[in-house]
Amino acid sequence: MTTRRDRFNAVVNQLPLFIGLVLLWMLLWGNFSWLNLLTGAVFAAVVSVGFYLPAVQQSGRLNPWRLLIYFIRLLVDIVRASIEVAALALSPHYKATNAILAIELSTRSDLILTWTAVSTSIVPGSIVIDIDRVSSTLYLHVLNMHNSEETEKFRRSVLATERRIVLALGSREDVKRLRSKPHDREGWKPGEPRGGSS
Repeated sequence: MTTRRDRFNAVVNQLPLFIGLVLLWMLLWGNFSWLNLLTGAVFAAVVSVGFYLPAVQQSGRLNPWRLLIYFIRLLVDIVRASIEVAALALSPHYKATNAILAIELSTRSDLILTWTAVSTSIVPGSIVIDIDRVSSTLYLHVLNMHNSEETEKFRRSVLATERRIVLALGSREDVKRLRSKPHDREGWKPGEPRGGSS
């Protein structure tokens, strides 16, 4: 039986989705009017109730400095990878050497898992093709992988992205779990179990 507090928390968790849908509706119409606002609210209510999804639990923690670092590094990664992929596309001698990698993350948070998957996919050269939510494992298709050193370098970059997201948005439990796994924080080293890439 749900309590009044549980119902209140459910509404609060759905509120960002509701506001986002209303804003999307207003952007689609291209102008602000009270009629658009009202129809957007009705549209958002219908979608929220008719296509209800379990709310993603927020961490309740935000570190603005770490968030800025995350966004700056993401922008740098996008620019760098765009240049690399463009160079590959224009190279007359390029031979496709792609790989499918399974990378197990440290977090068990749906929010961090989603942020990491999206952040990895928007960087050119890699895309998430599947997610194992139970084990927090991302399966990625990655361009231009020639050997195990390159796959480990890519794995470390994904784990570094996860680390930046956890430090910016993760719960205290996520931060503690991340810091208790030095090989996930710094990357795999020879002699340690790989635990997640193939």
